[in-house]
Amino acid sequence: MNKLVLIIIAILLPPLAVFLNNGAGKHLLINIVLCLCFYVPGILHALWLTTRK
Repeated sequence: MNKLVLIIIAILLPPLAVFLNNGAGKHLLINIVLCLCFYVPGILHALWLTTRK
Protein backbone atom coordinates (compact mmCIF):
# COMPACT_ATOMS: atom_id res chain seq x y z
CA MET A 1 0.00 0.00 0.00
CA ASN A 2 1.19 3.52 -0.73
CA LYS A 3 3.02 5.08 2.24
CA LEU A 4 1.30 8.44 1.75
CA VAL A 5 -2.12 6.80 1.98
CA LEU A 6 -1.05 4.99 5.16
CA ILE A 7 0.13 8.28 6.70
CA ILE A 8 -3.21 9.94 5.94
CA ILE A 9 -5.09 6.97 7.39
CA ALA A 10 -2.78 7.07 10.45
CA ILE A 11 -3.84 10.64 11.13
CA LEU A 12 -7.55 9.98 10.65
CA LEU A 13 -7.95 6.41 11.95
CA PRO A 14 -4.77 5.23 13.67
CA PRO A 15 -5.85 1.63 14.49
CA LEU A 16 -6.84 1.03 10.87
CA ALA A 17 -3.43 2.18 9.65
CA VAL A 18 -1.68 -0.09 12.14
CA PHE A 19 -3.86 -3.02 11.09
CA LEU A 20 -3.20 -2.44 7.38
CA ASN A 21 0.53 -2.08 7.97
CA ASN A 22 1.22 -4.76 10.61
CA GLY A 23 -1.89 -6.91 10.83
CA ALA A 24 -3.64 -7.96 14.01
CA GLY A 25 -1.12 -8.27 16.81
CA LYS A 26 0.43 -6.55 19.76
CA HIS A 27 0.95 -3.25 17.94
CA LEU A 28 -2.74 -3.05 17.11
CA LEU A 29 -3.71 -3.65 20.74
CA ILE A 30 -1.22 -1.04 21.94
CA ASN A 31 -2.58 1.46 19.46
CA ILE A 32 -6.20 0.83 20.45
CA VAL A 33 -5.33 1.38 24.12
CA LEU A 34 -3.45 4.57 23.26
CA CYS A 35 -6.39 5.84 21.22
CA LEU A 36 -8.83 5.09 24.03
CA CYS A 37 -6.71 6.93 26.61
CA PHE A 38 -5.80 9.90 24.42
CA TYR A 39 -6.10 10.26 20.67
CA VAL A 40 -2.76 11.99 19.98
CA PRO A 41 -0.50 9.20 21.34
CA GLY A 42 -2.40 6.77 19.11
CA ILE A 43 -1.70 8.97 16.12
CA LEU A 44 1.99 9.23 17.01
CA HIS A 45 2.27 5.48 17.49
CA ALA A 46 0.58 4.79 14.14
CA LEU A 47 2.79 7.31 12.36
CA TRP A 48 5.89 5.79 13.93
CA LEU A 49 4.91 2.30 12.83
CA THR A 50 4.05 3.32 9.27
CA THR A 51 7.19 5.39 8.67
CA ARG A 52 9.84 3.26 10.41
CA LYS A 53 10.39 0.87 7.48
